[in-house]
Amino acid sequence: MKVTVTKEGLIVPKKLLKGIKQANVTWEKNKIIILPTKIESDPIFSLGTHPGHSGLKDASVHHDKYLYEE
Repeated sequence: MKVTVTKEGLIVPKKLLKGIKQANVTWEKNKIIILPTKIESDPIFSLGTHPGHSGLKDASVHHDKYLYEE
């Protein structure tokens, strides 16, 4: 399959990316390599899914005070 590189870049046909939500693009030995990444396994996406309960009503506003002051 041939595609044209424009001033904006390269358009990869959607049918080649079926099921891929995010990909890493690298240049290696005169080859463009597109590898899918698993964003579901990234721990940043699970932050806040199981919050703890401190009993403090203003913990989200004054969290530094509670973490660093005695």
